[in-house]
Amino acid sequence: MDKKNIIYKSFNNKKKLTNKKKLINFLNSKVLFKKYPLLKSLTNNYNYSFKKKDLKNLKKYSEFNIIGMGGSVLGAEAIHDFLYHKIKKKFLFFNNLQNFKIPKPNKKRLNVIISKSGNTLETLSNLNIILTKQKRNKNLIITENKKNILRAIASKLRSDVVDHKNYIGGRYSVLSEVGMVPAELMGLNEKKFKQLNFLIRNRSFINNLIQNVSSIYSNIIQGKKNSVILNYDEKLNNFLKWYQQLSAESLGKKGKGIFPIISTMPKDNHSLLQLYLDGPKNNFFSFFISRERDPFRFNNNYLIEGLDHLNKKNIDQVLHAQQRATQKVFKTKKLPFRSFEIIKRSEETLGELFTFFILETLMLSTLLNVNPINQPSVELIKIETTKILKK
Repeated sequence: MDKKNIIYKSFNNKKKLTNKKKLINFLNSKVLFKKYPLLKSLTNNYNYSFKKKDLKNLKKYSEFNIIGMGGSVLGAEAIHDFLYHKIKKKFLFFNNLQNFKIPKPNKKRLNVIISKSGNTLETLSNLNIILTKQKRNKNLIITENKKNILRAIASKLRSDVVDHKNYIGGRYSVLSEVGMVPAELMGLNEKKFKQLNFLIRNRSFINNLIQNVSSIYSNIIQGKKNSVILNYDEKLNNFLKWYQQLSAESLGKKGKGIFPIISTMPKDNHSLLQLYLDGPKNNFFSFFISRERDPFRFNNNYLIEGLDHLNKKNIDQVLHAQQRATQKVFKTKKLPFRSFEIIKRSEETLGELFTFFILETLMLSTLLNVNPINQPSVELIKIETTKILKK
C-alpha cells in the first residue's frame, strides 16, 4: 500500500505462503476484469450512467436524505464519516426500518433513494414516511434500468433517475453511481477514489494483498473463522460496517465463510478483551487506527499523583499506547493479527481501502470455492416476508 496514506503490518504468524501462484494468476488484469466486470467501477476509466453536469442543480441543495439498505447506503455513509472534515453540507442516512422521527426541515431537501432491484421493502417504507412528512423535497432515484417499484414511483413523482449497472451488486457498488453520486453531492472528487489502475501495478500492494489472503485462508483451515475487527477510530465505524457486509454476504455460503465482528476499542478492553485473550482460539484479528493531530493536552491542574504519565499527552497518544500494548500482549499469546494505520484522511486513502478489501474478498472466494456475487438465502427472507404481509 502507499505508505503516504496507510501503514500496513501483515499477520504476525507468518508462514510459507500457500496458493501464491493461484493468487498471482487471479490478479491477471485481462482475466480479472472479464470474470468480475464489477471491478471496472474501481478504475478511472469507468463509464457512469450520469454526467456531472446533470448533478449541477442538485449540488445547490444544502441538506440531503440518503435512503437505502445495506450496500446501497453503507459506502456513502463510510465516505461521509471518513471525510467529514471536507463536507460542508448536511446529510442524513436512513438505513434501517425503525420508528424514527423525521425532522421537520427548515428548507427543501434532496432525497437520494438507492435500491438496485428497486423493490427493497425497507427502502420503500422509509421513502413513504419521508415523502409524507417532507412533501417539498426533490427526489433522485438510483436503480436498475428495468421495471420495478422505484421506477414506477419515479414516474409518479417525476423524479430524476440514475441507472444502477446490473452487473454491479450492492455490496460492490461503492465506487459506482451508488457511492459516487452522493460523494459528488458532498463536494468530493470521485476521480480521486479510483485507485485500482495504480494499485494493480504496485508491487508492495500486491504482495500485501497476497500475504493477507493466504494468511486468512490458513487461519480458516486451522478453524479460526471469526474475523474480529478492533477499531480505535470512530470515523471508521461505517467503513467497517461496509467491510463486514462485504465479507459476510460474499463468503458465507455452502457452510463456509468467516464471521466478521466489529469491536469498539478501547471500550471493549473492559468487556470482550478477556475472551479474546483467554477464550477459544478461533479468532484472527485486524487492528484499525488513525494518526490524528489533536491540539488538546491533558490539564496539569488535574493530573494528581499517579497520573504523571499523562503529562503533555493527548487522547490520541493514549489510544495508540493502548493499541500497541494490546498488540504486544497478542504477540506474547501468539494470537494472529494484522493492522492498518491511517496516515492521511483523503479520497485516495479511502479508495485504496475499498479496493484492497474488495480484491481480498474476491480472492478468498476463489480459495473457498464460493460464488462471491449472489446471496441466495437472503432472498428467501424477502419472499417469506412478502407472503406474510399479503395474508
